[in-house]
Amino acid sequence: MNLPAILPCCFNRLHCSPSITPPTHFLRFVIRKKGSVVCRLSDNNKDDDSVQDNNSHQDNDQPLENTSLENNDGPQPDQQTGLEQDGTDVQVASGSPLPGVKPQQLNESIRIPKETVEILRNQVFSFDTFFVTSQEPYEGGVLFNGNLRGQAAKTYEKVSKRMQEKLGDDYKLFLLINPEDDKPVAVVVPRMTLQPETTAVPEWFAAGAFGLVTVFTLLLRNVPALQSNLLSVFDNLDLLKDGLPGALITAFLLGVHEVSHHLVATEVGIKLGIPYFVPSWQIGCFGAITRILNVVPNREDLLKVAAAGPLAGFSVGFILLLSGFILPPSDGIGIIVDPSVFHESFLAGGIAKLLLGDVLQEGSPISVNPLVIWAWAGLVINAINSIPAGELDGGRIAFAMWGRKASARLSAFSIGLLGISSLFNDVAFYWLVLIFFLQRGPIAPLSEELTHPQNKYMALGVVVLFLGLLVCLPYPFPFSNQPAL
Repeated sequence: MNLPAILPCCFNRLHCSPSITPPTHFLRFVIRKKGSVVCRLSDNNKDDDSVQDNNSHQDNDQPLENTSLENNDGPQPDQQTGLEQDGTDVQVASGSPLPGVKPQQLNESIRIPKETVEILRNQVFSFDTFFVTSQEPYEGGVLFNGNLRGQAAKTYEKVSKRMQEKLGDDYKLFLLINPEDDKPVAVVVPRMTLQPETTAVPEWFAAGAFGLVTVFTLLLRNVPALQSNLLSVFDNLDLLKDGLPGALITAFLLGVHEVSHHLVATEVGIKLGIPYFVPSWQIGCFGAITRILNVVPNREDLLKVAAAGPLAGFSVGFILLLSGFILPPSDGIGIIVDPSVFHESFLAGGIAKLLLGDVLQEGSPISVNPLVIWAWAGLVINAINSIPAGELDGGRIAFAMWGRKASARLSAFSIGLLGISSLFNDVAFYWLVLIFFLQRGPIAPLSEELTHPQNKYMALGVVVLFLGLLVCLPYPFPFSNQPAL
């Protein structure tokens, strides 16, 4: 039996106890050693739908057919319940298929009782929702293989409602895709295994410490005289006030990004943790790491929350960037920059060429409003968080739009490109390290991962990824070499 790669586990003992076995399948129990049961499934490759129709008329309590036992030594398992004949439960390796489990609970061998499994199989799942063909004990829960009937979202709603009526709130249902064969599987686990992890250091304290360091790096980034010699900062702390305007603009864009995440998350019922701002010597801040504290209902809700921050950040940053190019330097001189700097971003270079025209010439420094640089920094922060990798906003967007398998491949590709870029750019290098150690994933399973988001939300996701690409890609076209009239 194939298990989803997204739900990794290892079994000390394994049992299998489906109530209805299609006649085109046969199960073979092999007793390896005392108390150790291995379940094998063979398939004659006939159509699953015909199997389901043939079995819809069978009694749920009918004994398994075509079953053979090879008994070396040790008690035999009961075919219907997966228990040893002496009444002892066949043990399953403790653990949980889902992230965020309290470590102390993993040693308590939490598992669903056989009576509850019978209720799930015979009263919760049904022929019109999810037709169960086999089941497997799974790290304190049960994994059901079967065939989905109808739309995944409606099926999940029906099954969840039945489970609520029969078993209350003690258990949680997940409807997922098996990445090995792209078929649906249903997983039921005790809710107590889904408690969020606790940390030795209070979140607010750790987040506050990161925030203070980020304030310092935001100020430092906007004082070039101090960047060349970091040790001189302690002797010239009064110079940090010169970086206050730029720090405020960048912090404003960061705030817009994070507030948008939280507003949309509250609307769809997703709980977010305290944001941990990541300081950066190069651009002031790499953005914030924000944990999702509860199980996300579906891919569309994840897409809404993940795209909200970058969309808001890009929108406000774009307006500020345009304003910086249009408004004259506030002190009459502004910041002197070499036009070659605009080759670092396709978006910034394109806007500069469009608005400045022939004033922008290769090798001829120009004066620009400092708002251009400040807004550009905010756009870069939003862009690197939109990279489709790991648990970044871009990674969550890619997962929500294209599913776990495709997003994992895109994530690996993006991290590979980032690794190549890190050979030439120190910002890419530090960001690669942060992703690898803090944000590489995988994204926690959603309650229902089969249903695709609506097209309008898919479009928003594509817009975010495209804007991030425009900010990060270089501007390849030369600026005018003709003198301005």
